[in-house]
Amino acid sequence: MSLIVQKFGGTSVGSVERIKEVAKKVARFRDEGHDVVVVVSAMSGETNRLIELAKAMQNQPTPREMDVLVSTGEQVTIALLCMALHDLGYGARSYTGSQVRILTDESHTKARIKEIDDQSIRADLTAGNVVVVAGFQGVDESGNITTLGRGGSDTTGVALAAALNADECQIYTDVDGVYTTDPRVVEDARRLDRITFEEMLEMASLGSKVLQIRSVEFAGKYNVPLRVLHAFQDGPGTLISLEDEQAMENPAISGIAFTRDEAKITVLGVPDTPGLAYQILGPVSDANIEVDVIVQNVAEDNTTDLTFTVSRGDMLKAEAIVRDLVEKTGAREVKTDNRICKVSLVGVGMRSHAGIASKMFKTLADESINIQLITTSEIKISVVIEEKYLELAVRALHAAFELDQKAAS
Repeated sequence: MSLIVQKFGGTSVGSVERIKEVAKKVARFRDEGHDVVVVVSAMSGETNRLIELAKAMQNQPTPREMDVLVSTGEQVTIALLCMALHDLGYGARSYTGSQVRILTDESHTKARIKEIDDQSIRADLTAGNVVVVAGFQGVDESGNITTLGRGGSDTTGVALAAALNADECQIYTDVDGVYTTDPRVVEDARRLDRITFEEMLEMASLGSKVLQIRSVEFAGKYNVPLRVLHAFQDGPGTLISLEDEQAMENPAISGIAFTRDEAKITVLGVPDTPGLAYQILGPVSDANIEVDVIVQNVAEDNTTDLTFTVSRGDMLKAEAIVRDLVEKTGAREVKTDNRICKVSLVGVGMRSHAGIASKMFKTLADESINIQLITTSEIKISVVIEEKYLELAVRALHAAFELDQKAAS
């Protein structure tokens, strides 16, 4: 018998009928003898509805009251799921984040979990009940309701699995696992049987939307095995866990991630003196704009060109900041480009396989795709290219690295 934490997102519990289907799935695990803790999101669309209600009352609602309001969405779902389980003849108890006492810091709308009191949950599991917990929420030291921000329900599930020392945390979504790349772009994209925390973190940060980064970070920190599964289709899904000896024998590349949400800013003719990069990028960072790829080229006339990328939605704001600095820094001009994208190869096998970068660059060259920027880490290579070539690049790289072929066992 195992202890399993299952998390179901808003789409999975989007209607009474779907909640009943979730209850049947949970019941099957109980019939197999497993202890089950279920974490649920609000029904799809409910959180947005609550936010709109808040905006109708106040242009800028206070964060504390926003947390009180939006946390009610999950409270509806946990009660309905318990009712569905009762109707099937199974014991079930619902808990809000404050009832469990998922203790967080005081950062309303983006709180961080500090600790979890698992006594009530363990008592209910011992009594043979399914425990259903509201995701996305907790409580601070003063008893104020807090919410965890984007991806909060995934984080709740992983945190509970860590606190309970669960055998596995299962994340149920509208896909049946993690794929080598987006199947909407590459028809031959293959579901991965397993992937490491490191690889999943890179994939998530580089554009993969399967899991939120915070939940993967939490799982990696506490070594909680994660499994991504389809909410309404049977299948093994994809296991996300620590790197093992078998991973060293896997192909060099596990997947291809990409993002269209990229823009490039180039500051030309910056005097090549110490501290100039900080003078330009410091104010951008202070404006809460995340800088991604950074490349600096030094010319023979003691000037440098500094290029960096930001999300497309931040480009105009970042450009305005940089243009204000041109005169102060003595730079010549500023250029921008919002017609770019980023394509990335990800794989722990890069550590032991040479020639990945050269193969990637040759593949793109063969398709007459110009590389504008390059950035690397130990397990990833990212290139910035024109957005119009994104799908061609992904398909070419997927074929070149034979990602449609399952690794020999």
